[in-house]
Amino acid sequence: MEIYLDNSATTMCYPEVGELVYKVMCKDYGNPSSMHRKGIEAEHYIRESKETLARILKVGTKEIVYTSGGTESDNLALIGCARANKRAGNHLITSSIEHPAILNTMRYLEEEGFRVTYLPVDAQGRIKLEALEDALCPETILVSVMYVNNEVGTVQPVEEAVRIVKQYNSSILFHTDAVQGFGKYHIYPKRMGIDLLTASGHKIHGPKGIGFLYIGEKVKIKPIVFGGEQQKNVRSGTENVPGIAGLGLAAKMIYQDLDVKTALMRELKAYFLDGISRIENTTVHGMTDEGSAPHIISVGVAGIRSEVLLHALEEKGIYVSSGSACSSNHPAVSGVLKGIGASKEYLDATLRFSMSEFTTKEEIDYTLETLYNCVPMLRKYTRH
Repeated sequence: MEIYLDNSATTMCYPEVGELVYKVMCKDYGNPSSMHRKGIEAEHYIRESKETLARILKVGTKEIVYTSGGTESDNLALIGCARANKRAGNHLITSSIEHPAILNTMRYLEEEGFRVTYLPVDAQGRIKLEALEDALCPETILVSVMYVNNEVGTVQPVEEAVRIVKQYNSSILFHTDAVQGFGKYHIYPKRMGIDLLTASGHKIHGPKGIGFLYIGEKVKIKPIVFGGEQQKNVRSGTENVPGIAGLGLAAKMIYQDLDVKTALMRELKAYFLDGISRIENTTVHGMTDEGSAPHIISVGVAGIRSEVLLHALEEKGIYVSSGSACSSNHPAVSGVLKGIGASKEYLDATLRFSMSEFTTKEEIDYTLETLYNCVPMLRKYTRH
């Protein structure tokens, strides 16, 4: 039996997406910049996917820029906007528990001379809005707050944050990394006042290596990749047509009956949380109600190192994560867990279980049963 509960790291492609990607790679393989029929066929996929994404977000097709994924989108949003708007100020704001694609980019911008404020969060992982208010100043040009935290699943108060920022100064740009939120929530950037939004294909049953950045039409941004001036020179380079086609189809499919899918995940999440509560000395990080994403559960199991429990579950065919997939090859204490003030006993004893629309109750039952059996045994052999 194989049970995959690491969907926040990556998802299985919809079979239809895999078939389409293969077709574009091996049949409709033209370069979209070519003027002949093969090129026009390729351009059609780019346009069709853009129309799908624009329709989902209720934005213009010209406001969608394809990238290689969430990390590049975050880099383009932050670096591109910071450089383009530096005459207006040099102050940036983000949260202390963002994805490394944001935090490391902010540190890079600090080296370029920008000043960055890292907002604290409460015990559930929500940014402190009063800290945001206090941080705003005449030099502030950009605020970036993620939509859903990738480790503990907390949904950030993005709309309230946008309101605070825009009331202070409507020209301050607001970016949200929605990699874990797109495909789980109906997000309408224009209605919410969001200027830039990041999303990634492989989190929504699409291909890896493809994502997009929504850039509001009035946003001043400079490119960070230079070349043949594709995508109106915002992001040069031959477009990844198979990936773009797959991204568009995956987005279309995941948003079909989205509310039904997320409701089922919430039911399974509640069921899993009830089962976990029967194991002594465990805790659930972040929020567990509607303030948390439907698919992410962060569980601390005292007395067992996360890596040990992860591999014990793997031996039983259950795949989970010990934190952000981007840092899983370099184990370290989670900055998110530190940021929310998690107890010391859980800092290196936490696993993330993340579901998809394909997760079943039988899989959750098997996972819980496995935990009931292996946690007491591992604790017994753990040195204190």
